[in-house]
Amino acid sequence: MPLPLLRSASTLLLHALVWGLVMVLLWAQQPDYPGPKPTEFWLTQAVVLGLLVGVFYLNVAWAAPRLLYGGKWWAYVGLNAALVLAVLAIHQQVETRLDVPELVATAREAVLNPPNPWSGPRPHPQLGPEEGRPLFNSGVLLITLMVLGIATSLAAMQKGQRDAESRLELERRQVATELSLLKAQINPHFFFNTLNNIYALTLLNADQARAALHRLSRMMRYVLYESPAGHTRLSQEIDFLQDYIDLMHLRLTNKVQVQFERPDPLSPDPFIAPMLFQPFVENAFKHGVSATSPSRISIALRQPTAHTVELCVRNTVFPDRPDEADDDEPGGIGLVNTQRRLDLLYPQQHTIHVVPRTASNEYEVCLQLNL
Repeated sequence: MPLPLLRSASTLLLHALVWGLVMVLLWAQQPDYPGPKPTEFWLTQAVVLGLLVGVFYLNVAWAAPRLLYGGKWWAYVGLNAALVLAVLAIHQQVETRLDVPELVATAREAVLNPPNPWSGPRPHPQLGPEEGRPLFNSGVLLITLMVLGIATSLAAMQKGQRDAESRLELERRQVATELSLLKAQINPHFFFNTLNNIYALTLLNADQARAALHRLSRMMRYVLYESPAGHTRLSQEIDFLQDYIDLMHLRLTNKVQVQFERPDPLSPDPFIAPMLFQPFVENAFKHGVSATSPSRISIALRQPTAHTVELCVRNTVFPDRPDEADDDEPGGIGLVNTQRRLDLLYPQQHTIHVVPRTASNEYEVCLQLNL
């Protein structure tokens, strides 16, 4: 069941329980003698029930949100005190005008002391001035106070729910804004690096430069039309990665070995956030390639289960380079933002393991992602 419908059903059930309890308490106020009670008594109780309904929803819908939680608690207390007095006064007036005490006393007398045909007429039980009648009905007072307490509690609960929803909505907007900024940073970072590579290639081989531009245009279509959607198929992400590797491979010498292991194309094809893997591969090409020394880049993308993806990237470490753990050049933002994107998109669903220098003199980073 959707959350709004579930919340509506819970609210209706809560209100039904409240008014069921109130009606039971009003019913329990009936005079303690067997037999039918006067219709006027039940009419009085119905009037009280209507007053309590008004008091309840006035508090829930207006008084508590506007006065109590608006910083005007004194006005809230004064209003409810006036409402309590009004309910008691109206109840007293209705009872008096309908002669409820007299009718109840007559009915009780008729049930408890039925008339004897051999005796004379008995005096009316309510003749003469009323003595000892309370100023207000204590049962109605307690029920009214209970209704006010429930109304205040319900208003507090609704305020808490609204505040929690507002906080969640604010957090969602902040996360969405941050992700948009991170993606806006990653895409130009990749684009400008690739343009620099193509520029260098135009000085060496025009045909290869044209092929590189064709690949770049296909990759930019992916960036423009798939990346803003927030998710893409794993197969599309792998194709994008293959284009990037092929593009980068055009400018490499024979001294650089590049291996790319792809998962079985028959494997399940889950959705994934776009451009998550590219910064890891870009970092390998940035730090693991030398124009004079033999170097090796190994990229292994595996899919052990239907919803688990593993990426391991290894590249040669050169002693004259800065520490490979520093994964970005000054002003670079690729891997830093990728880590932040993973924290936002896949919290508690990813692990990153980094080995700065393996036994084979390679820098290794492995990402395990649960989709």
